[in-house]
Amino acid sequence: MTHLPDTGYAPTAEDRASLDSWFAEYDAASGKRDVERMADMAVFPLNLVSDDSAGSGRSAQWDRRQFVTTMTQVMGDGSQDITFESTRTPVFLSASMAVVFTDSTMTADGRTQQLRYADILLKRDGAWAFQTMIQGGWGDNL
Repeated sequence: MTHLPDTGYAPTAEDRASLDSWFAEYDAASGKRDVERMADMAVFPLNLVSDDSAGSGRSAQWDRRQFVTTMTQVMGDGSQDITFESTRTPVFLSASMAVVFTDSTMTADGRTQQLRYADILLKRDGAWAFQTMIQGGWGDNL
């Protein structure tokens, strides 16, 4: 078993189930390229952390308009479905904050790609929302 850092908070089965449910809904919206729905599931301004092609760390904050515009360009028109098979390792900092590490296989148009990223999610009014996206290789787009 992987040792997770002690954050002082022990998540309940309900905590994990609610987070898993959120990701299932987000992955479904991503697969359909429903960028507006994806944006509904975020907290803006959204923090983005990456590195660029020169190997320098980069960060940015996007508003909803910038998220929708950029993600629409990146994800394309939605003419074929995208599927994700993901293994997620959440670290709950409290009942309303989690850092989630994801290893994922994305399949689109018969081609697969391995992804590794992390998200910081907040629970507000009983619902999870992502607030920070962290993934290598996207810094030139920030």
